[in-house]
Amino acid sequence: MLSEQNVDRWKRELVEQYLAAKRADPERFEPRLNLSWSNWGFGLEELERSAERLASNGVTYIELHGNHYGPSLGYEVEETRAVLRQYGLQTSGVCGMFSDDNDLSSNRPVCQQAALDYIEREVEFTHAMGGYYLLVVPASVGRADAYDAYEFERSVLALKRVAHVFSEQGVKAAIEPIRSAETSIVHTVADALDYIGAVDSPGVQCINGDVYHMQVEEQYIPKAILEAGDRLVNLHLADSNRRALGDGSLDLDAVIMAAYLVGANSEGRFMTPEPLGPGAGPYPARNGVPDVPALDRLVHDTVGYFREREDAVRSMSA
Repeated sequence: MLSEQNVDRWKRELVEQYLAAKRADPERFEPRLNLSWSNWGFGLEELERSAERLASNGVTYIELHGNHYGPSLGYEVEETRAVLRQYGLQTSGVCGMFSDDNDLSSNRPVCQQAALDYIEREVEFTHAMGGYYLLVVPASVGRADAYDAYEFERSVLALKRVAHVFSEQGVKAAIEPIRSAETSIVHTVADALDYIGAVDSPGVQCINGDVYHMQVEEQYIPKAILEAGDRLVNLHLADSNRRALGDGSLDLDAVIMAAYLVGANSEGRFMTPEPLGPGAGPYPARNGVPDVPALDRLVHDTVGYFREREDAVRSMSA
């Protein structure tokens, strides 16, 4: 008989922890996880079509594309509210998009200034839409090579300059660790905690996790979720191949158990599919013409599989 692998032991310990916590406080495990969807991967599709797709699959929250790249760009508040209202959707948060053009860690001040202006626009929009968080990436996504050895310090100093707007608008800054193949700093939950500590601001206290990045950078995804704890305001989901949930080898049951253990089933905290497909840099998806039937299948399959596995986890008993 094969001896227990480390990953099997970690899973066994997680199951024991989950069941023990559920026995000790069953009421805490009664609310379901809040399922959202990050829509920027739908590319140039009209928001109304995206909203219709999500609503028809039972999704009630949307993480809106942070597309206010300039003062004349991005979703208009009243128009967006009307579309979401029509389809019974609420805003979970806004997915901040950080590239070389608006990079908090840049050694070009003009790019840092663009990042600060962008954050202020998106925080204002998030507040207007009733969203809970704005995702913030400390360095450009799609640029894995560092400019120099001082990116972390530059990024922290830059974010400090606008950190107050998060508290003023009642929006949480959710720092996202991203795999080292896609960005140059802040790759793990531990890195994000160090970054949050360095910024040292009441409005910059939360983490946006992503299981796709965690499977590369962390020892074990559920351990990383537990390490993030109650700072985890949102968790991006995709299977191991960055495709629909159920289409790869991700242990979704373990992710769901860890999410319940950190209280992710409470108000203002979300599980948000973001299946973008494999590749070194996902941002081109935001500018692409959508394959509507493929997106319909992607949402249908992901939502169905997530709810199936959540039901299975919730039915577990000692």
